[in-house]
Amino acid sequence: MRPGRRFTPGWWWSATTGRLVHYGSGVMRTQVMLLDRDPSVRAMACRPVELSWRESAGTVVSHAPHLMARFSYGGGLLLDCAGRGEISPRLAHRADVMAAAARAVGWQYRVASPPEPVVAANLGWLSGYRHPRYRDTALMEGAVRAFARPRPLIEGARDLGDTIRVRPALFHALWTGALSAPLNEPLHERVTVTSGPGEWASA
Repeated sequence: MRPGRRFTPGWWWSATTGRLVHYGSGVMRTQVMLLDRDPSVRAMACRPVELSWRESAGTVVSHAPHLMARFSYGGGLLLDCAGRGEISPRLAHRADVMAAAARAVGWQYRVASPPEPVVAANLGWLSGYRHPRYRDTALMEGAVRAFARPRPLIEGARDLGDTIRVRPALFHALWTGALSAPLNEPLHERVTVTSGPGEWASA
């Protein structure tokens, strides 16, 4: 741990893999959440690999990207997580090397900043309904029809039955992308919902 820095490590249950994924900080947790919601991601891990190289001055440098993800099409992603501030010159230099190494094997590399606070808060709420126990196939078929045209969440929920039973399934559908809503606005019962993935389906 670096002096003066506070970290909040923990574990994230991944709906993608059905397993726990370790994270080392709050910003890493947010990126794990975003990867978990991305339908093209099939697996993810925290600091699974470390690369070492020799600089022109002869100094050996090592770097372990914060996260790695595998995609359904077979490619991969190495990801470092940045805070709200500017990327440090140290990370910027290492990012150039990491990007070149990733390209050499047909992968991607990027340094990710956190999403906007409202988006992060909304996805954090929806992630509470990511578990398959909230999936109701029959109800989802009805929801796709109920929200074929954009309408307030509560109106569609009432048409589908008991809102206490229905809303968790609708939140699950908003997490998976079966339904969409403008996640850059605060979620509330009259938020406009429509069928199918929207702009923030894999934010």
